[in-house]
Amino acid sequence: MKVLAIEKISGVRDDRFTPHLKAEALRVWDLYKAGVIREIYFHADRHVAVLVLECRDADEARKALATLPLAKEGLIDFEIIPLAPYPGFERLFAK
Repeated sequence: MKVLAIEKISGVRDDRFTPHLKAEALRVWDLYKAGVIREIYFHADRHVAVLVLECRDADEARKALATLPLAKEGLIDFEIIPLAPYPGFERLFAK
């Protein structure tokens, strides 16, 4: 299942993030190599990450994201949105 995850920042100052950024990038890379994180972006208008994950379900996505150092430190959290295929194209072939 594809899952969209939108980062929510806890509201703490930026200097608390700095010591964890290299470890964060390394963990994201590990999850990417494992096929859990399929895509990662930053929101163009806000400095928050937007990720597309491939997981069994939303709970598995939450557990994977909880392994990120910034999440472990309580600096970020995620809005988790399970995605389903768009069924609207069926209308093109309806009789």
